[in-house]
Amino acid sequence: MQAQLFETALGISEPWFVSDVRFDLASRNLTISIDFRPGSRFKIAGVEGAHPVHDTILKRYRHLNFFQHECYLEVRAPRVSLPDGSARLVEPDWAGKLAGFTLLFEALVLTLCREMTFAAVARMVNLSWYKVATIARRYVDLALADADFSEVKRLAIDETSRARGHDYVTLVADAERRAVLFVAEGRGADTIEDFAGDLCLHGGDPSDIESVSIDMSPAFISGVTTHMPQAKITFDKFHVIAHASTAIDKTRRIEQKTDPDLKGMRWTLLKDREHLGVQQQSDLDILLAQMTVKRTARAWVYREQLRAILERKQVNIVRTMLLQWCTNVMRSKVEPMKDVAKMIRAHIDGIVTWAQTRQTNGFLEALNGLFQAAKRKARGYGSFATIRTVIFLLAGKLDFAHINPYAR
Repeated sequence: MQAQLFETALGISEPWFVSDVRFDLASRNLTISIDFRPGSRFKIAGVEGAHPVHDTILKRYRHLNFFQHECYLEVRAPRVSLPDGSARLVEPDWAGKLAGFTLLFEALVLTLCREMTFAAVARMVNLSWYKVATIARRYVDLALADADFSEVKRLAIDETSRARGHDYVTLVADAERRAVLFVAEGRGADTIEDFAGDLCLHGGDPSDIESVSIDMSPAFISGVTTHMPQAKITFDKFHVIAHASTAIDKTRRIEQKTDPDLKGMRWTLLKDREHLGVQQQSDLDILLAQMTVKRTARAWVYREQLRAILERKQVNIVRTMLLQWCTNVMRSKVEPMKDVAKMIRAHIDGIVTWAQTRQTNGFLEALNGLFQAAKRKARGYGSFATIRTVIFLLAGKLDFAHINPYAR
């Protein structure tokens, strides 16, 4: 009766059966022994027919805990004799993709890894950090190997820092699905070349890419122009406004040296007005009333004008208004904002394309925040392989179900 109960719970069917159940109170382990019926024959993928058993090997698999106790399946796994004279090991249906684990246990680890650091998962399931990371990496690699990029037409490309200093990784995502497709070390034009090759391996064609949203990195511009020649390059509104916000802060810091009234106003100036408190809005209104004598106030107004222009959808009007905005700024004495005007003039076509495509990297910026938070919780990630795995778990939208039916 006990054996039948465990067979039902584990989903074990003929020719397999539970031969023994042992509970070790001292080590808090439950071991379930599984065997097969004498005279059983087994099928092997890619080989016709069912084949007789040649010999057996004892295999041990970590399974889901039995209440608070660790559970192991101890399986007498057969090796079968094939027509060519070779012997092949039969893996039971519940065997995982990594040696020593069941599919259910691996599905649990994978689910936890999407919500917690590898170290926290390792403590929870009583495994080493290395084994937890290896399970996650194995599933990411298997899912990516089967991924189909043939329908990808619009891309978003951005970089994120992997460590302090200037150590970066490049992320390439499907802008329609908002799913990361590719992660590469560095942020040079060669990362775009590498992605173009990877796209071909997954059924896509670089010449089919219709639009790409990037920042104004010369390396990204060069890479996209060379390897995706049909793609329209879009510099989204948020990158442009970010440059304008940086110019406001530079202006404030310069003017603050002679005007103490500007101290403590950094976030009042950088946040959107609707997100400010009552007192902050009042402080901003007082500053703007002095626009004729406060360059910081004029910088803030220039940014808001730029924001309003980029909200429009008529391409010709956006181009005309942007060029006029640049002329006005270049005639002003707000020096940091002049750098923004020069940047807009240099990249006017890509910025105007925003009015047509409305394509943005905003979701990649949000992912960057999630990744940086995960990195802080993990106290940093040591290797690129781990960083790549974590990013795909967070934002790859990979299909694990065809690899493991329990990992949905």
